[in-house]
Amino acid sequence: MKVVLFCGGYGTRMRIGVPGEVPKPMQLVGPRPLLWHVMRYYAHFGHTDFVLCLGYGAQHITEFFLNYQETVSNDFVLRKGEVEMLSQDTSDWSISFVQTGIQSPIGERLRRVRPYLEGEEIFLANYADVLTDAPLPEIIDTFTGMDAGASMMVVPPPGTFHCIDITDDGLARDIVPVSEMPIWVNGGYFVLRQEIFDHLPENGDLVGDACVELSKRGRLMAYRHRGYWRPTDTVNQRIELDEAYSRGDRPWALWET
Repeated sequence: MKVVLFCGGYGTRMRIGVPGEVPKPMQLVGPRPLLWHVMRYYAHFGHTDFVLCLGYGAQHITEFFLNYQETVSNDFVLRKGEVEMLSQDTSDWSISFVQTGIQSPIGERLRRVRPYLEGEEIFLANYADVLTDAPLPEIIDTFTGMDAGASMMVVPPPGTFHCIDITDDGLARDIVPVSEMPIWVNGGYFVLRQEIFDHLPENGDLVGDACVELSKRGRLMAYRHRGYWRPTDTVNQRIELDEAYSRGDRPWALWET
């Protein structure tokens, strides 16, 4: 299946948007950018045909792959001045680089890469800035076995906040961690059918328009994942991931197991 990656946003919550600044998917976790970690996740399960929806900071992404150095994350032998790779990351990858606009919402980015998805009845999509250990084959199998137009992975809300149940006269009746509340949030991992394009208006949003419409029609599947899932909406979240990588705590790196 082809994998569509939305990697052209400004990343304003990470204070990105200054001309020339590295876009969020290219922020480093260990020696490689977030985008690479997401792509390695999909490649681990055999999905190596990628469509990159480019926008802000596109040159950073294209230059990274055009000048890709396999020696950064693979073993090699240097013999008589020649490099002999003992393993490789991207040798079997196919990557389409598509300019989808600087300010386009995600739904519009998806509309603009539709020609590159011809013949793909089912395809995958991702925000390119969230890491997880979710069982992708199980997600796909569950979706293909259902009559649905789209699947959205959902996760418990992150954070350490507590929800307080308060009486009308101001007394707290209960305190519950937000992560234990019976609510779920969008986890950013999608399995989509071509049907999704029937509900994407021009300059529309993938979730706010298409997924909402599919949910009204009873055609949106929600796959609940309680395992590892980490967003990178803020600088601190990205730093925490980088520190976890450095100490060998990287459960998202399924290709290392």
